[in-house]
Amino acid sequence: MLEFIITNNILCHAVEAMLFSSVACAVLGVIITQLNISAIGFTMSHAAFAGAAIGMFLGVGITPAAIIASIVIAFLLGPLSDHARMPADTTMGVLFGMLMAIAIFFIVYMQYLGMGFSASGLLFGDVISLYREEIYALAAISFAAVLFVFFFLKEIKAIIFNKKIAEASGIRVKPIYYGILAMIAITVALSLNIVGGLLLYVWLITPAAIAIQFFHTVRDFFIAAPIIAAGTSIAGAWLGLEYSLPVGPLTAMLLTILFALAVVISPKRRIPINKN
Repeated sequence: MLEFIITNNILCHAVEAMLFSSVACAVLGVIITQLNISAIGFTMSHAAFAGAAIGMFLGVGITPAAIIASIVIAFLLGPLSDHARMPADTTMGVLFGMLMAIAIFFIVYMQYLGMGFSASGLLFGDVISLYREEIYALAAISFAAVLFVFFFLKEIKAIIFNKKIAEASGIRVKPIYYGILAMIAITVALSLNIVGGLLLYVWLITPAAIAIQFFHTVRDFFIAAPIIAAGTSIAGAWLGLEYSLPVGPLTAMLLTILFALAVVISPKRRIPINKN
Protein backbone atom coordinates (compact mmCIF):
# COMPACT_ATOMS: atom_id res chain seq x y z
CA MET A 1 0.00 0.00 0.00
CA LEU A 2 2.91 2.34 0.70
CA GLU A 3 5.15 1.01 -2.07
CA PHE A 4 5.00 4.35 -3.91
CA ILE A 5 6.71 5.97 -0.89
CA ILE A 6 8.97 3.14 0.36
CA THR A 7 10.59 1.19 -2.46
CA ASN A 8 12.23 -1.42 -0.22
CA ASN A 9 9.57 -4.16 0.07
CA ILE A 10 10.77 -5.54 3.41
CA LEU A 11 10.90 -2.09 5.01
CA CYS A 12 7.58 -1.17 3.40
CA HIS A 13 5.80 -4.23 4.81
CA ALA A 14 7.32 -3.66 8.25
CA VAL A 15 6.27 0.00 8.30
CA GLU A 16 2.74 -0.84 7.12
CA ALA A 17 2.33 -3.55 9.75
CA MET A 18 3.67 -1.38 12.58
CA LEU A 19 1.61 1.61 11.43
CA PHE A 20 -1.75 -0.16 11.30
CA SER A 21 -1.15 -2.19 14.44
CA SER A 22 -0.04 0.83 16.46
CA VAL A 23 -2.98 3.00 15.36
CA ALA A 24 -5.54 0.33 16.26
CA CYS A 25 -3.86 -0.42 19.60
CA ALA A 26 -3.56 3.28 20.49
CA VAL A 27 -7.20 4.09 19.69
CA LEU A 28 -8.44 1.15 21.74
CA GLY A 29 -5.83 1.89 24.40
CA VAL A 30 -7.45 5.26 25.10
CA ILE A 31 -10.70 3.48 25.92
CA ILE A 32 -8.87 0.89 28.04
CA THR A 33 -7.06 3.51 30.12
CA GLN A 34 -10.12 5.70 30.55
CA LEU A 35 -12.26 2.75 31.68
CA ASN A 36 -9.50 1.70 34.11
CA ILE A 37 -9.33 -1.81 32.68
CA SER A 38 -5.66 -1.77 31.74
CA ALA A 39 -5.39 -5.41 32.86
CA ILE A 40 -7.30 -6.31 29.70
CA GLY A 41 -4.11 -5.58 27.75
CA PHE A 42 -2.03 -8.41 29.13
CA THR A 43 -5.08 -10.68 29.47
CA MET A 44 -5.96 -10.37 25.78
CA SER A 45 -2.36 -10.64 24.63
CA HIS A 46 -1.93 -13.87 26.56
CA ALA A 47 -5.28 -15.15 25.29
CA ALA A 48 -3.95 -14.68 21.75
CA PHE A 49 -0.63 -16.23 22.81
CA ALA A 50 -2.38 -19.29 24.28
CA GLY A 51 -4.62 -19.62 21.20
CA ALA A 52 -1.61 -19.41 18.89
CA ALA A 53 0.20 -22.11 20.87
CA ILE A 54 -2.86 -24.38 20.70
CA GLY A 55 -3.19 -23.67 16.98
CA MET A 56 0.42 -24.60 16.41
CA PHE A 57 -0.01 -27.81 18.42
CA LEU A 58 -3.10 -28.81 16.45
CA GLY A 59 -1.50 -27.92 13.13
CA VAL A 60 -3.99 -25.19 12.25
CA GLY A 61 -3.38 -21.52 11.44
CA ILE A 62 -1.80 -19.54 14.25
CA THR A 63 -3.62 -16.28 13.53
CA PRO A 64 -7.18 -17.77 13.27
CA ALA A 65 -6.58 -19.74 16.48
CA ALA A 66 -5.34 -16.59 18.24
CA ILE A 67 -8.38 -14.60 17.06
CA ILE A 68 -10.82 -17.28 18.23
CA ALA A 69 -9.16 -17.57 21.64
CA SER A 70 -9.09 -13.78 22.11
CA ILE A 71 -12.75 -13.36 21.15
CA VAL A 72 -13.82 -16.20 23.47
CA ILE A 73 -11.99 -14.58 26.39
CA ALA A 74 -13.38 -11.14 25.47
CA PHE A 75 -16.95 -12.38 25.66
CA LEU A 76 -16.28 -14.30 28.88
CA LEU A 77 -15.03 -11.25 30.76
CA GLY A 78 -18.40 -9.55 31.25
CA PRO A 79 -20.47 -12.58 32.34
CA LEU A 80 -17.68 -13.89 34.57
CA SER A 81 -17.40 -10.57 36.39
CA ASP A 82 -21.19 -10.36 36.82
CA HIS A 83 -21.78 -13.94 38.01
CA ALA A 84 -18.63 -14.18 40.13
CA ARG A 85 -19.43 -10.78 41.67
CA MET A 86 -15.85 -9.67 41.21
CA PRO A 87 -14.33 -6.54 39.67
CA ALA A 88 -13.28 -6.86 36.03
CA ASP A 89 -9.59 -6.47 36.93
CA THR A 90 -9.77 -9.40 39.36
CA THR A 91 -11.44 -11.59 36.74
CA MET A 92 -8.81 -10.61 34.19
CA GLY A 93 -6.05 -11.42 36.65
CA VAL A 94 -7.43 -14.93 37.11
CA LEU A 95 -7.79 -15.41 33.35
CA PHE A 96 -4.27 -14.11 32.77
CA GLY A 97 -2.79 -16.77 35.02
CA MET A 98 -4.85 -19.50 33.38
CA LEU A 99 -3.95 -18.41 29.85
CA MET A 100 -0.27 -18.09 30.65
CA ALA A 101 -0.31 -21.63 32.05
CA ILE A 102 -2.03 -22.96 28.91
CA ALA A 103 0.45 -21.24 26.59
CA ILE A 104 3.48 -22.46 28.51
CA PHE A 105 2.06 -25.99 28.75
CA PHE A 106 1.64 -26.37 25.00
CA ILE A 107 4.99 -24.73 24.20
CA VAL A 108 6.89 -26.97 26.64
CA TYR A 109 4.92 -30.04 25.52
CA MET A 110 5.73 -29.41 21.86
CA GLN A 111 9.40 -29.05 22.73
CA TYR A 112 9.19 -32.30 24.71
CA LEU A 113 7.67 -34.04 21.66
CA GLY A 114 10.42 -32.63 19.48
CA MET A 115 8.04 -30.74 17.22
CA GLY A 116 10.67 -28.10 16.49
CA PHE A 117 8.48 -25.21 17.64
CA SER A 118 10.12 -21.88 18.48
CA ALA A 119 8.07 -19.50 20.60
CA SER A 120 10.33 -16.49 20.08
CA GLY A 121 8.17 -15.09 17.27
CA LEU A 122 5.03 -15.29 19.40
CA LEU A 123 6.80 -13.87 22.45
CA PHE A 124 8.72 -11.01 20.85
CA GLY A 125 7.25 -10.65 17.35
CA ASP A 126 8.74 -11.00 13.88
CA VAL A 127 7.58 -8.14 11.73
CA ILE A 128 9.37 -9.25 8.54
CA SER A 129 7.63 -12.64 8.38
CA LEU A 130 4.12 -11.30 7.75
CA TYR A 131 2.00 -12.17 4.74
CA ARG A 132 0.34 -9.44 2.68
CA GLU A 133 -3.10 -10.71 3.82
CA GLU A 134 -2.15 -10.11 7.46
CA ILE A 135 -1.24 -6.52 6.69
CA TYR A 136 -4.59 -6.01 4.93
CA ALA A 137 -6.35 -7.44 7.98
CA LEU A 138 -4.44 -5.04 10.24
CA ALA A 139 -5.42 -2.13 7.98
CA ALA A 140 -9.06 -3.21 8.16
CA ILE A 141 -9.15 -3.43 11.98
CA SER A 142 -7.30 -0.12 12.22
CA PHE A 143 -9.90 1.67 10.09
CA ALA A 144 -12.70 -0.15 11.95
CA ALA A 145 -11.39 1.09 15.30
CA VAL A 146 -11.15 4.67 14.05
CA LEU A 147 -14.65 4.55 12.51
CA PHE A 148 -16.09 2.98 15.66
CA VAL A 149 -14.76 5.82 17.80
CA PHE A 150 -15.88 8.43 15.26
CA PHE A 151 -19.50 7.21 15.18
CA PHE A 152 -19.85 6.31 18.86
CA LEU A 153 -17.69 8.98 20.49
CA LYS A 154 -20.59 10.44 22.49
CA GLU A 155 -21.63 7.02 23.79
CA ILE A 156 -18.04 6.05 24.60
CA LYS A 157 -17.52 9.27 26.55
CA ALA A 158 -20.72 8.63 28.50
CA ILE A 159 -19.63 5.08 29.34
CA ILE A 160 -16.22 6.35 30.43
CA PHE A 161 -17.89 8.91 32.69
CA ASN A 162 -20.22 6.41 34.36
CA LYS A 163 -21.66 3.17 32.99
CA LYS A 164 -24.78 3.22 35.13
CA ILE A 165 -25.64 6.82 34.28
CA ALA A 166 -25.02 6.08 30.60
CA GLU A 167 -27.36 3.09 30.74
CA ALA A 168 -30.00 5.09 32.59
CA SER A 169 -29.85 7.78 29.92
CA GLY A 170 -30.79 5.22 27.26
CA ILE A 171 -27.37 4.31 25.88
CA ARG A 172 -27.01 0.64 25.01
CA VAL A 173 -23.91 0.09 27.09
CA LYS A 174 -23.45 -3.66 26.67
CA PRO A 175 -23.39 -3.80 22.84
CA ILE A 176 -20.86 -0.97 22.70
CA TYR A 177 -18.77 -2.48 25.51
CA TYR A 178 -18.72 -5.89 23.86
CA GLY A 179 -17.95 -4.27 20.53
CA ILE A 180 -14.90 -2.65 22.14
CA LEU A 181 -13.83 -5.99 23.64
CA ALA A 182 -14.22 -7.74 20.27
CA MET A 183 -12.07 -5.16 18.48
CA ILE A 184 -9.41 -5.38 21.19
CA ALA A 185 -9.43 -9.17 20.81
CA ILE A 186 -9.02 -9.07 17.02
CA THR A 187 -6.40 -6.30 17.14
CA VAL A 188 -4.33 -8.15 19.72
CA ALA A 189 -4.53 -11.43 17.79
CA LEU A 190 -3.50 -9.80 14.51
CA SER A 191 -0.66 -7.90 16.20
CA LEU A 192 0.74 -10.97 17.95
CA ASN A 193 3.16 -11.85 15.14
CA ILE A 194 4.35 -8.24 14.92
CA VAL A 195 5.25 -7.27 18.48
CA GLY A 196 4.77 -10.52 20.40
CA GLY A 197 2.58 -11.50 23.31
CA LEU A 198 4.96 -10.11 25.93
CA LEU A 199 5.12 -6.62 24.38
CA LEU A 200 1.58 -6.00 23.17
CA TYR A 201 0.65 -4.43 26.49
CA VAL A 202 3.06 -1.58 25.71
CA TRP A 203 1.22 -0.75 22.46
CA LEU A 204 -2.18 -0.83 24.15
CA ILE A 205 -1.36 1.35 27.16
CA THR A 206 1.72 3.52 26.63
CA PRO A 207 0.61 5.80 23.72
CA ALA A 208 -2.57 6.70 25.62
CA ALA A 209 -0.56 7.24 28.81
CA ILE A 210 1.75 9.63 26.93
CA ALA A 211 -1.19 11.56 25.44
CA ILE A 212 -2.76 11.91 28.89
CA GLN A 213 0.35 13.78 30.08
CA PHE A 214 -0.30 16.66 27.68
CA PHE A 215 -4.01 16.76 26.86
CA HIS A 216 -7.19 17.02 28.89
CA THR A 217 -10.13 15.75 26.86
CA VAL A 218 -10.99 12.28 25.61
CA ARG A 219 -11.34 13.63 22.07
CA ASP A 220 -7.75 14.93 22.21
CA PHE A 221 -6.54 11.58 23.57
CA PHE A 222 -8.08 9.82 20.57
CA ILE A 223 -6.21 12.15 18.22
CA ALA A 224 -2.84 12.31 19.99
CA ALA A 225 -2.37 8.66 21.00
CA PRO A 226 -2.50 7.19 17.45
CA ILE A 227 -0.16 9.91 16.15
CA ILE A 228 2.34 9.17 18.93
CA ALA A 229 2.06 5.41 18.39
CA ALA A 230 2.32 5.62 14.60
CA GLY A 231 5.34 7.95 14.62
CA THR A 232 7.21 5.86 17.19
CA SER A 233 6.37 2.56 15.48
CA ILE A 234 7.49 3.78 12.05
CA ALA A 235 10.73 5.06 13.57
CA GLY A 236 11.23 1.74 15.38
CA ALA A 237 10.64 -0.25 12.18
CA TRP A 238 13.08 1.87 10.19
CA LEU A 239 15.80 1.87 12.86
CA GLY A 240 15.39 -1.84 13.53
CA LEU A 241 15.74 -2.88 9.89
CA GLU A 242 18.42 -0.29 9.12
CA TYR A 243 20.69 -1.37 11.99
CA SER A 244 19.61 -5.05 12.27
CA LEU A 245 17.87 -4.60 15.63
CA PRO A 246 14.75 -6.44 16.87
CA VAL A 247 11.90 -4.17 15.76
CA GLY A 248 9.28 -5.04 18.39
CA PRO A 249 11.47 -4.71 21.50
CA LEU A 250 13.17 -1.60 20.08
CA THR A 251 9.83 0.14 19.48
CA ALA A 252 8.62 -0.86 22.95
CA MET A 253 11.76 0.71 24.42
CA LEU A 254 11.20 3.90 22.40
CA LEU A 255 7.61 4.17 23.64
CA THR A 256 8.73 3.63 27.23
CA ILE A 257 11.44 6.28 26.93
CA LEU A 258 8.89 8.70 25.46
CA PHE A 259 6.55 8.02 28.37
CA ALA A 260 9.34 8.72 30.89
CA LEU A 261 10.16 12.00 29.12
CA ALA A 262 6.47 12.90 28.95
CA VAL A 263 6.07 12.43 32.68
CA VAL A 264 9.10 14.63 33.35
CA ILE A 265 8.07 17.52 31.09
CA SER A 266 4.28 17.18 31.38
CA PRO A 267 2.57 20.52 32.17
CA LYS A 268 0.22 18.59 34.44
CA ARG A 269 3.10 18.10 36.88
CA ARG A 270 3.56 21.82 37.36
CA ILE A 271 2.27 22.98 40.71
CA PRO A 272 0.88 26.52 40.63
CA ILE A 273 2.63 28.84 43.05
CA ASN A 274 0.34 30.76 45.37
CA LYS A 275 1.65 34.32 45.45
CA ASN A 276 -0.69 35.42 48.20
